[in-house]
Amino acid sequence: MGKTIMGCAAVSLDGYIADDHDAVGPLFDCYGNGDVSWSFADGDDKFRTTQATADFMRAQYPDIAVVVMGRRLFDLTNGWNGKPAAGEHVFVVTHEPPKNWEHADTAPFTFVDGVEAAISAAQDYAGDRIVDVAAGEIGAQALRLGLIDQIVVNVVPVVLGSGRPFFATGPLADPILLDNPSQVIRGDRVTHLVYDVAKR
Repeated sequence: MGKTIMGCAAVSLDGYIADDHDAVGPLFDCYGNGDVSWSFADGDDKFRTTQATADFMRAQYPDIAVVVMGRRLFDLTNGWNGKPAAGEHVFVVTHEPPKNWEHADTAPFTFVDGVEAAISAAQDYAGDRIVDVAAGEIGAQALRLGLIDQIVVNVVPVVLGSGRPFFATGPLADPILLDNPSQVIRGDRVTHLVYDVAKR
């Protein structure tokens, strides 16, 4: 079985992945401020970053087979119009699948009731490749359940003050410990960090 990671494209220094209105503000500026132009092999998006960020992103993300996300992110992005932003398939955690979604018959999206069930289905699909669980509420639930192997954090030096937290964990009975970072990569206005979750 491959790794199950939790991450997002960018997080503020105070731990938010979006502001109170779901806007990312300056969080994604680091993907357009460099002198190296690149894109993922199967992607349409073009990025301009430092070489260090380009190397990190292209090494970290191509092995993702499937993404697990929540209904909130699905609604905000309209399921990326039926095309996964990463990987080949998306499992959406929701108690109520959308009705009349225009991409329902063609998009590689599966709607699953419950985080554990969604991650189990994603792992079956992925085999020895990576399952990427979106940060925020779904990622936090998976982390609390002990289902996350690794956390990928792209930290941007901005303080939002409030918003949508990366670790939407709420109270914890015990702290969740991470190992020392296995990677620390400095880009321009972003630091890429990879942590393994300490075994309980």
